[in-house]
Amino acid sequence: MVKAAKRTVKKAEEEAKSAPPFSDRLYYRIGEVSRITGVKPHVLRYWESEFRAIKPYKVGSLQRLYRKKDLDLILKIKKLLYEDGFTISGAKKKIRDMEKVRKGQMKLRLIEKKPNGKEKDWLSYVCEEAIRKLLD
Repeated sequence: MVKAAKRTVKKAEEEAKSAPPFSDRLYYRIGEVSRITGVKPHVLRYWESEFRAIKPYKVGSLQRLYRKKDLDLILKIKKLLYEDGFTISGAKKKIRDMEKVRKGQMKLRLIEKKPNGKEKDWLSYVCEEAIRKLLD
């Protein structure tokens, strides 16, 4: 019975090692994240408290479930700290800056400057044109 259980555990470990690091799964447990990223679970929990952007979903038993975006962020933090030599505060600042750039790239520019220097609210313009076309 014990040998069969050991074989089952070994087989599960081998399958986990041979599985691709990032599959199409929605959530990963902390042990899986630790294995994929090479960061120990206690370090992951500490990083959660330091980097507010890491927000694993916690189920009723407080089991942490990480998403792919959390894994990507953890790998970025690991690179900043271990390879690039950043301090925790330096890595926090860099992550914040990267987040600002990412959000800036995703936002649509809803205000444009007219040649006369005045700003024009693009959304208002679109609404006005739609109303004009409906009334015509």
